[in-house]
Amino acid sequence: MNNPALPDVTAGADKDAPLKEDIRLLGRLLGDVLRDQEGAEVFDLVETIRQTAVRFRRDDDPDASKELTTMLHGLTRDQTISVVRAFSYFSHLANIAEDQHHNRRRRAHLLGGSAPRAGSIGYALDKLAGAGIGRDEVQAFFNDALISPVLTAHPTEVQRKSILDAEHDIARLLAERDTPLTPRERQRNEQMLHARIATLWQTRMLRYSKLTVADEIDNALSYYRITFLRELPALYDDIEFEIDEQYGPDDGAQDDAPKPHASYLQMGSWIGGDRDGNPNVNADTMRHALTRQSTTILDFYLDEVHALGAELSASTLLVDVTPALELLAQNSPDASPHRSDEPYRRALIGIYARLAATARELGVGHILRKEVGHAAPYLDPELFAADLETLADSLRQNHGAMLTMPRLAGLLRAARIFGFHLASLDMRQSSDIHERVLAELLARAGVEPDYAALDEDAKVALLLRELDSARPLISPWDTYGDETTSELAILRCAREIRLRYGPRAIRNYIISHTETVSDLLEVLLLQKETGLLRASSTTGEVMVIPLFETIPDLQRAAGIMDAWMALPFVANVIAKQGHLQEVMLGYSDSNKDGGFLTSNWELYQAELKLVEVFAQQKVKLRLFHGRGGTVGRGGGPSYDAIRAQPPGTVNGQIRLTEQGEIIASKFSNAEIGRRNLELLVSATLEASLTPNTASEAQTGRLHRFESVMAELSNRAYKAYRDLVYDTPGFTDYFFAATPIAEIAELNLGSRPASRKSTRRIEDLRAIPWGFSWGQCRLLLPGWFGFASAVHGWLGEGEREAKLAELRTMFQEWPFFATLLSNMDMVLAKTDLPIARRYAELVADVELRERIFKRITAEHALTLTILEDITGTGERLQGNPLLARSIQNRFAYLDPLNHLQVELIGRHRALALDPASQVDARVHRGIHLSINGVAAGLRNTG
Repeated sequence: MNNPALPDVTAGADKDAPLKEDIRLLGRLLGDVLRDQEGAEVFDLVETIRQTAVRFRRDDDPDASKELTTMLHGLTRDQTISVVRAFSYFSHLANIAEDQHHNRRRRAHLLGGSAPRAGSIGYALDKLAGAGIGRDEVQAFFNDALISPVLTAHPTEVQRKSILDAEHDIARLLAERDTPLTPRERQRNEQMLHARIATLWQTRMLRYSKLTVADEIDNALSYYRITFLRELPALYDDIEFEIDEQYGPDDGAQDDAPKPHASYLQMGSWIGGDRDGNPNVNADTMRHALTRQSTTILDFYLDEVHALGAELSASTLLVDVTPALELLAQNSPDASPHRSDEPYRRALIGIYARLAATARELGVGHILRKEVGHAAPYLDPELFAADLETLADSLRQNHGAMLTMPRLAGLLRAARIFGFHLASLDMRQSSDIHERVLAELLARAGVEPDYAALDEDAKVALLLRELDSARPLISPWDTYGDETTSELAILRCAREIRLRYGPRAIRNYIISHTETVSDLLEVLLLQKETGLLRASSTTGEVMVIPLFETIPDLQRAAGIMDAWMALPFVANVIAKQGHLQEVMLGYSDSNKDGGFLTSNWELYQAELKLVEVFAQQKVKLRLFHGRGGTVGRGGGPSYDAIRAQPPGTVNGQIRLTEQGEIIASKFSNAEIGRRNLELLVSATLEASLTPNTASEAQTGRLHRFESVMAELSNRAYKAYRDLVYDTPGFTDYFFAATPIAEIAELNLGSRPASRKSTRRIEDLRAIPWGFSWGQCRLLLPGWFGFASAVHGWLGEGEREAKLAELRTMFQEWPFFATLLSNMDMVLAKTDLPIARRYAELVADVELRERIFKRITAEHALTLTILEDITGTGERLQGNPLLARSIQNRFAYLDPLNHLQVELIGRHRALALDPASQVDARVHRGIHLSINGVAAGLRNTG
């Protein structure tokens, strides 16, 4: 029988009707709150602004533009704040409704018996089984794979935990409405929604003190409680179920034997360990990060073990237990006669006591439920997992296998995934700082007076000698500069953390701006000097990982890695790492450096060359993709991006960053978060195991496609560089026509927006660069240069034949298809009338018109050429769900942009008047509008 609360999945049904109903409901309730809190006048004002903005967009009505400008200019400061808050909150509420609709549609398809959808594990396994991939190969993949999303904090981070908590409640109440409710239950549900929206309205959306690294750590940890702690273990179980569904039960395994427990999907973090360009990260922030992470996971374990004690009430008067379980119960501090026949409960009381002791030892300040008695702490998480396995094994052997399902199986999974560290914390620092630190150490030790002046060969030779030497460079009786002291303290702290929380707590050291082999050797030597690398056995405790970011860096990457792996000392270190070496590729900086098309092409080329070099050196390659949220920062759908990677670049090993505001978009809803994690696993599984059966003709076509891309990339690079770096006045235009200056001065993150105190685009961090273009709705880093490149190439003759080649590339080459798909998505969110409003902030009229004219001409050409290649002028024709989503957002996103322009104009006018004071309300309004626009744009914000 069909569930009446779920939408029909038949073709004729209005699939979006429930979404529209939810948006109307939330909008009506927000309107009620607005009337109640701010008065009918403000409510009417919000509605008038919305309707006028719709006219501006729908009709391109010049009268509407003038009315809107006059209306916004006439708002009082208090009215402006109220209006910005209203539209910002509507962006957030619409996101909640959209996430719920995605969940609803997925459940409807599952209930309707639809075939597995692309991105699901079921779909991937169907595809692989059809290609002749057997169970053993799939299981081997999961046994050896590492798939790791790495959470990072950036200057565009705009969420607050209080807002996340309230929105989580709204999402839960909205989901509740999809179940059959009595009229009174439905009324109460609406009342609760009303109350939570009122709570949102009365809660400060933003931080008005400078965001600290500790704030960023706590913000990230909230997503573990919402999503990761439960959804990750549950996903493991789902994957095992899907494998059995596809291939049948594993005939080679004993029925009572536990399944393999390889932890192939693990979480990573940069927050508290990434000090590149962030002077606020040091040894103390690393310690704090691990203390907070450990507290989060141990609190979870303690709660779950306590709950298990209530569930596992089996009595030995009715069922047997294994000797190992009996021994575990006997070692418990629980001596109550009431539980003498309940060994599982006694064992769990003992496990709880050991966990509590472990928590205290690892710095957990408060334990809610005091343990029954004293017990020794666990020395490592494997011992905790082993005790849980003893419980599970006893249940399986004594008619209790099903009793593991409610909680124990998930807890055991969690113990193996999260350990006592929760997530691996990466360290990152810039190569120039390592050079300065070593230069001081070498000079003080009398080894080399001017290390920085040496050529590369001399540096490498010196570093290898020092790595081979038992003599330390650091003297405990010497005094070093602040930078050297801080860097050494960080490395010593990493060693302490690994001893305290286990080796998975810190296992990666990333070197920004890697340009030479010596950049890598320097970090190995610093590790040796601080006890992280034992030279006598060449056992590296923490993997040294180069980050290749700019276009020249990417072009040098394969050569550097070839020379690095060829060094005998390094080869021994890599062998101890399991013949595995990670390389990180930076999407953001390469895009800012060379533009969208060239960045993507150089990344593709670098990956192919790295595969070749690693194969020659017989070392397994793991790529770490420094993807951002926007397409200009390497964003876009992760599933498509992973599947479009060049052959041989995935092989079950992939890490990728999840940055800033995108973390909230992907993981603030548990079911959406689970789906995003499944997409990562599914894409990696497909990319790793799908047979590469290209024929000789197909290989020839691929080489031809790559030749075309190389030509287009050269042309796109010149077009992009000509605008961004070679056009007089472009920097002034950028700083005036986007909110970059406001982003830099507001409390959007602990990291400065620029690496240096200049207005040079070269020094600006790539994240606020892309974010600023998103705010003004131009999203220039996601498309500029492509059209000039194609137009110039086509104009050199044989236009129709060349155009046919591009169409074939779009149809047959996943790399090119994904490139155009991402650009299509960006163009769907680009809005020139809105962007022109921002351009009006440029006081120099000649500069404004000259540069905006170039940008609009390239935009028009991009639309034309994209239509010529894809055969459609309609944006997102292949993704109608996203197209509808974007259209639905404009009604509340556009007013925020208009309001932001008005507020920036006021703010800058005040700044020019030496007699005026900074208006905190104007500041707050700009900050709120940035939050609202980012929420509305989501994956391109």
